[in-house]
Amino acid sequence: MRYLRQLWIRVSSSLWFVPLGMVFVAIGLALALIATDLAIGDDWIMEDSLAFGVGASGARGMLAAIAGSMMTVASLTFSLTITTLAMASAQYTSRLIRNFMRDRLNQFVLGYFVGLFAYCLVVLRTIRDGDEGAFVPAFAVMGGLLLALVSIGVLILFIHHIAESIQVGIILRRVTNETLGAIDDLFPADLGNPASPAGADPEPAPEAIAGSGDDDVHGGRSWHAVSADRFGYVQSLDAKGILAMASKYDGVVRMSADIGSFVTPAGSLCEIAAASPPSEELVAELRGAFEIGAARTIKQDAAFGIRQIVDIALRALSPGINDTTTGVMCVEHLSAVLESLAARTIPDRFRAEDGEVRLIASGRSFDVLTEQCLSQIRQSASGNTAVMVALLRAIEAAGRQTSDSARRRTLSHHAKLIAALARDSVTCPDDLGTVRATANTVIAELDAA
Repeated sequence: MRYLRQLWIRVSSSLWFVPLGMVFVAIGLALALIATDLAIGDDWIMEDSLAFGVGASGARGMLAAIAGSMMTVASLTFSLTITTLAMASAQYTSRLIRNFMRDRLNQFVLGYFVGLFAYCLVVLRTIRDGDEGAFVPAFAVMGGLLLALVSIGVLILFIHHIAESIQVGIILRRVTNETLGAIDDLFPADLGNPASPAGADPEPAPEAIAGSGDDDVHGGRSWHAVSADRFGYVQSLDAKGILAMASKYDGVVRMSADIGSFVTPAGSLCEIAAASPPSEELVAELRGAFEIGAARTIKQDAAFGIRQIVDIALRALSPGINDTTTGVMCVEHLSAVLESLAARTIPDRFRAEDGEVRLIASGRSFDVLTEQCLSQIRQSASGNTAVMVALLRAIEAAGRQTSDSARRRTLSHHAKLIAALARDSVTCPDDLGTVRATANTVIAELDAA
């Protein structure tokens, strides 16, 4: 089932699947209307000639004109889509290309025009003149006319959508929403049971874990690496399935690769602690729990969403562009991500089943994700007081979402780094005073608890 789900995600997010599906739907609609015309007959057409009546030549001409124009519009649509992809890649980051490819409205518009072209071709071949036994499928011809009229609105909607979708605010909002959704899958709280009670040391002593050392370990078990056997990015993994395998084979699995990690054929996906090397069947099952592809996706990879927003900010703050407004907007959207992370309970990396540790996860910690959100933008914000203040405000907002002392110390540390950067790079006393005052307020609030 997991393989079918991954295949569905990959296929449905491609640029060809929805348009091709709509072509088949259009062909089916054409055949259904033609069958209706055959069942009803066309004698009644002469009675309502103003509403339905066009001869065979007129119907052919109209459908041929519609088909030709649809191919022209479809070509224009494809061209606009490719141009938008190139523009977004050059102006923001190439990692946004997959976002545009997954856009359902783009896929629908492409499918509509190509589908209408296929519809007209199917109906055209059924129209016959008098010498051939006259037949004009009136309902099918009228359907083509109505679909052509609707296509005018579809084209206008597409142009509006394209113009809107390249605005940085829309792009950031879309990426942020996807990232917030991916955070729900980042820390699977329902994966087994925590190995330690709430408030206890999150890392049990090595002797408490069967197979926690680097050499021979408790119970005569030792670590055996499971290689990836191919290269690429880990797009998703079945953590629940790995936990079930560990219980089934009475072992402990320690994750080596995380979602978003790049692995090589000889690189380790995970390690299993067992008394003897794992069988080929178990190795195949563990490899099957990892989905490896050519590029990272945002489905389960919240860090990839953060990476996209940070890339846009770095491009905006580069010396050749120097777009402070876009940089501040990126920080503001990252603030929403930081707030979500700060408020979320990160489950124990050590997951147990039936009272015994079975899985040691490698999920990214709050410290690592906060570093990804803030550090590179801070390094590129030298002398830019607007971006520094925005970073401090984001830290302040995240700090108000958590009472965890370790997380507040992490946020305070980043605020102090921004204050140090301001001291070294801001030359205007008034601007420096603004950043210092904001930093002092944020640090005091974080350290108070």
